[in-house]
Amino acid sequence: MPADPPRFRPNPRLTPVRSTYRLQLRPDGLTFAQAAAIAEYLQQLGVSHIYLSPVMTATHGSTHGYDVTDPTAVSPALGGPVGLKALADEARNRGMGLIMDLVPNHAGVADPQQNPWWWHVLQFGRKSQFAPFFDIDWSPGNGVGGRLALPVLRSENDPAALTVDRSGPEPLLALYDLRFPIAPGTDGDNALRIHDKQHYRLVSRKSGICGYRRYLSIDGLAALRQEDPHVFEATHRELAAWCEHDLIDGVRVDHPDGLADPTDYLQRLRRLIGPNRLLLVEKTLANREPLDATLPIDGTTGYDTLADFGGVLLEPAGEPILTELSRHITGHGSDRVWVGEKEHRIKRAVAESILLPEIRRLVAAIKQDADAEDFDTMALTNATIEVLSFLPVARADYTPLAGMISAVLAEVEKRNAELRVPLSVLVTALTRGASAWSRFHQVSTAIGAKAVEDILFYRAVRLVSLQELGGNPARFGRTVNEFHLANASRALRWPASMTTLSTHDTKRGEDVRARIGILSQVPRMWARAVTLWLEKLPPPDGATALFLLQNMFGMWPADGRPASSVPGLRERVHRFAEKAMRESGLHTAWEEPDVEFESAVHTWLDQVIDGPVGRQLTDLAHDLAPHAWSDSLAQKLLQLCGPGIPDIYQGCEVWEDSLVDPDNRRPVDFGSRIAMLHTLTTTPALDITGAAKMWVVAYALWLRRERPECFVGGSYTPVFGHGEHADKLVAYARGRVGADPEILVVVTRHSVAIGETGWADTYIELPSGSWTDRLTGHTFQNRARTEKLFARLPVALLVR
Repeated sequence: MPADPPRFRPNPRLTPVRSTYRLQLRPDGLTFAQAAAIAEYLQQLGVSHIYLSPVMTATHGSTHGYDVTDPTAVSPALGGPVGLKALADEARNRGMGLIMDLVPNHAGVADPQQNPWWWHVLQFGRKSQFAPFFDIDWSPGNGVGGRLALPVLRSENDPAALTVDRSGPEPLLALYDLRFPIAPGTDGDNALRIHDKQHYRLVSRKSGICGYRRYLSIDGLAALRQEDPHVFEATHRELAAWCEHDLIDGVRVDHPDGLADPTDYLQRLRRLIGPNRLLLVEKTLANREPLDATLPIDGTTGYDTLADFGGVLLEPAGEPILTELSRHITGHGSDRVWVGEKEHRIKRAVAESILLPEIRRLVAAIKQDADAEDFDTMALTNATIEVLSFLPVARADYTPLAGMISAVLAEVEKRNAELRVPLSVLVTALTRGASAWSRFHQVSTAIGAKAVEDILFYRAVRLVSLQELGGNPARFGRTVNEFHLANASRALRWPASMTTLSTHDTKRGEDVRARIGILSQVPRMWARAVTLWLEKLPPPDGATALFLLQNMFGMWPADGRPASSVPGLRERVHRFAEKAMRESGLHTAWEEPDVEFESAVHTWLDQVIDGPVGRQLTDLAHDLAPHAWSDSLAQKLLQLCGPGIPDIYQGCEVWEDSLVDPDNRRPVDFGSRIAMLHTLTTTPALDITGAAKMWVVAYALWLRRERPECFVGGSYTPVFGHGEHADKLVAYARGRVGADPEILVVVTRHSVAIGETGWADTYIELPSGSWTDRLTGHTFQNRARTEKLFARLPVALLVR
């Protein structure tokens, strides 16, 4: 395949990016100073760059930083600009650098007092200098008479709870613990009358009215209008200063798909940071969706690679058995047909409910751009939602996707000829390329994220490790050939794209996914166990139980301890179950929780944890742990040495058992990891400690530091085994472009079968020379028999 020109051109004044280590900063546990204190450890581990979560001022106590309340100031709670500079200096002095996480598309407004721009808009309305910064609907038909609707009321009776707070220098409207400004000249004695005179109107969260475009459907995050040059300049002032003083080596952009024009934004951002800094975008690519090569970026944050590294280790023979188990318990197999039908239905439901405010604004923009103000709103809304619900990608305005909307429109019209006329109105508006065009794609992005990642991924139950960012529950793994082609393409086209296995947003951690993936190798054992468990302990709902049992198996203690004795495990399982049930939306929901159903599930979970089912889960986790560890090491080594720049999520250099956020944002015990690294002197055993994983991580990162030309921009060559079990390994070679390979990565797949039969006569042919496994010290020439190659560990890192 032809190669595109390399995008990432290192600046000699900057530190070349070879690998990153993601830190989730938080005021109560990981500030700039505390990050600087572990820089030595990260350097010793082999990391080249510390990849920080957002550093701008966020909501008080934020544990993630994406609810930015002041985009112009580095968070004082994290250490302020002085602390950030000290961290940058510490990293630079150690030959390392910083990668920053940029949040351009929204701001935190849940507590108006914490956001000075938002507060000013509430106080002065359209006359505020910051009113154009936010995507606000001031139209007379917005549902509140042209004012700014704030969905904060818990019930229709809440306005009666409004009072006037006169305890400070100026009077404020008070609703429980929230405060709102009072416009000059509108104060009075009665809180309700004061409220009626403001530029905003407090409305019920259930009203379906919201006066501003949100980040997805989160009321506390208001979208910013980066298409306005003034907004761009104000929100990127600090970034410009960081670049001017060479404080950072790269930028990660949060959710650019939510912007009005991502391509234009990224072009402006590239001009600001210059041609030599790494520029990555957080983007979830749909199944077989290409990344737009015309964008001035170096790649994505790696969601698209996550499914490759884990998927190639799955046993395809397990698919029909797990499909039948799902069908037996739930009535459906969570297969391709079911996923396709559910995705369409869920997208429609999301558009008609939680994203209804955005749909209303989109339809209004369509009517305006198409000069069709008198057209039937209901018919146009139905047609628009139908098109949006069939789009297979987040947004279809990227260059490689030209023609996709046309194809979807044609299919929708073929299915329902009655939509021809409203579809013509939609087409007229979209061809104008005005407001309706950008809003169409912004709403499409929100619908896809909410419907698929936040609902469908909690309803499919066949093999939940497939339900991950960048994944597809209908696509059961990857073949080895698919894996190699994807890697080869990445090596040529996106050599500096990030790769990952865990992030702050993944539905479950990499080692939890690896263990769940083992069920594809023992599907009959799992099916028998689950069937027996549900007969002995009937759950309130079979689908919910099957979903939860897989996740519990993925994070269950593997050392033989009863789960009930593990500190915090019970609480973590209950928190995860509550989120899973409400995200699914089948029996309960965030907006209207079904207390009776949720209580029944929690009772069932306690019975599982404390009873015979929990004990059998413990036995199963213990028995299959060596195979789970094998897959964990395999996917980790495939990632660390594969094409792209590997990211290690905080703490994941040893075994981790994280579920979805906030579970995966728990503080990390760096002290124990530092001690472990300092005591590793010989190849560790594959055991519960996770030392083997740290050993693999360190040696892979050290090798990237030693031979950087073999990795970012280096060659990629598939390597295939020979013999009886050649299909049970994955291998590839890396090297300098145009030269012989210098590095050979070999990992075990389907270790359960190997445990039963052994490797027999399986081997790999080695290129000429002497090859040493950096992980064990063993040396091979000409031919390496897998039984010797994997005598100590189920993975090998051979260096010529």
